Amino acid sequence: MNRLQVMYQNEIMPAMIKKFGYKNNLAVPKIDKIILNIGMGENKDMSKALDSASNDIAAITGQKPVITKAKKSIAAFKLRTGMPIGCKVTLRGEKMWGFFDRLINIALPRVRDFHGVNPNSFDGRGNYSLGLKEQLIFPEIQYDKIDKIRGMNIVIVTTARNDEQAKELLALYGMPFKK
Repeated sequence: MNRLQVMYQNEIMPAMIKKFGYKNNLAVPKIDKIILNIGMGENKDMSKALDSASNDIAAITGQKPVITKAKKSIAAFKLRTGMPIGCKVTLRGEKMWGFFDRLINIALPRVRDFHGVNPNSFDGRGNYSLGLKEQLIFPEIQYDKIDKIRGMNIVIVTTARNDEQAKELLALYGMPFKK
């Protein structure tokens, strides 16, 4: 068990039971998975940019990403069905906990002019979405090896039934919400 899992058992679970009055330990919400997604906006040299984005996301997560493809054609964007448009990774288990720990303790504090993450980015079902403007905040990415600064979306999927429970869970883990 890693540090965050021990923290869940010893600190977070009792605090959540006390605040929300759960009758069973299994009813206490927990983090289910984390999804990282990089959508590509470029059109020219798409394969080179996609390889670069895939390498970045693989370095950050330690897992090979899946290439996402367009589901339908959109002429205004010069997009055809089946064209690669991004890459994504779904993290579970030990890799998820390692990434979450690095996100909270190393990456987010490295964001320029950081005042906390938006507390209103929940989806109504207990999942939290976070958008990053650059991949350079992760220590695995070397500045001189990247071709372009890219952003990414991070979705933290929890088993919480509502946003209040999910926000409390993430706050207890140390997610730095804006005041």
